[in-house]
Amino acid sequence: MRRNISRTIFLIHIYYNNPSRKKTIRFALSNSSQYNLTMPIFVVHEHHAKHLHFDLRLEMDGVLKSWAIPKGPSMNPKDKRLAIMVEDHPLDYAPFEGIIPEGMYGAGTVAIWDKGDFEIKDGSLKQGRLEILFHGKKLRGTFALIRMSGKEKEWLFVKKKDEYADDNFELKTVMKNSKEGR
Repeated sequence: MRRNISRTIFLIHIYYNNPSRKKTIRFALSNSSQYNLTMPIFVVHEHHAKHLHFDLRLEMDGVLKSWAIPKGPSMNPKDKRLAIMVEDHPLDYAPFEGIIPEGMYGAGTVAIWDKGDFEIKDGSLKQGRLEILFHGKKLRGTFALIRMSGKEKEWLFVKKKDEYADDNFELKTVMKNSKEGR
């Protein structure tokens, strides 16, 4: 199923109380164009802010559910990556790449590290456990996203053993260094 997403719809979605977040989202929307989406999509943003991290975004319930992954995703099933659930983002944010100006929430350079489609094979957000099959260029195969016991926003992102698992995986950034574009 393909559908056209209008950025106007998502301006309504902006409900953040922090004024600098409002500016950041409006900035992102003004710098992205309309595009067609095949549902559901995922994107991993490489975010060179105060500290390099990666943002996993999954299209769910009409928004991008988002997790900050400080060490970035791994294709090695032995690696358990902390994934901190952060605020939802509008779908129109998915193709964003560019510079978030100083003084705005998340200031720094953002690039797409990977993108594609995904399928939820088992579980739900409410259950605190998702088994996800990714169809990206870098993220491929099945992963588990598991909420940590007794935690609300802290999850683990773990690659499952399958034909795409790589015990020798080394994360490579798409930008040369964290100062690029700043």
